[in-house]
This record gives sequence, structure tokens and C-alpha cells, in this order.
Amino acid sequence: MDENLDVEKLRSLLLSKKQELQEIESIGNEAAETVELDQTRMGRLSRMDALQGQAMSKEAKRRRELELKKIDSALQRIEAGVYGYCVSCEEAISKGRLEVDPSASLCILCAEKLQA
Repeated sequence: MDENLDVEKLRSLLLSKKQELQEIESIGNEAAETVELDQTRMGRLSRMDALQGQAMSKEAKRRRELELKKIDSALQRIEAGVYGYCVSCEEAISKGRLEVDPSASLCILCAEKLQA
């Protein structure tokens, strides 16, 4: 691992981001609730807007859950002493990449291969 890598700073960033996502999650659950289909209470376009808003809220929730899993995985790697190494090739992940995304589990080369 890069000697200049400040793991405690990155751990703090991960924990902060996790708390932020959990707070958003508690607020966001309300928007994903079932949409009323009673047309006497709501016009057709308003209902369509509500359904679209519900779908967007569900997708945002899915993305938050995925990000939380990545953060938990990074925190587990820190505890295990293997943080900063690619889970695919086991090479060191660059300091710059980890500073941009502390939850990164792949080096740039393995991430690019995955995208191809």
C-alpha cells in the first residue's frame, strides 16, 4: 500500500458518507411509497407525475443501497488490513483514485476491463 495513504482520513470520509446516505435514506423512504390511484382525488397527469417521482425515488434508493454496500466493504477491508489493494489483481490502488472514491475496490486497469 502507498506509504503516503492516510487510511484514517479515508475511513473518516467513508463513515461520514455512510451517515449522510443513511440520513437521506430515512427521508427518501416517504417518496417511494405506493401512489394512490383514486382519480377523484388526483388528476391523471398528477398521478403520472407521482408515478414517475416514485420510480425515480426507488432508483435513487437502489443506488444509495449499492453505495452503502461499497462503503461497508471498504470499511471491512480497512479492518482486515487489505484496504488500498485491488480485489481483482491485488495490486495497489492509486492514492489519487482512493482520494476521489474511498470505496473503490478495483485499480483503474481492472475497473476499465470491467467496463469493456
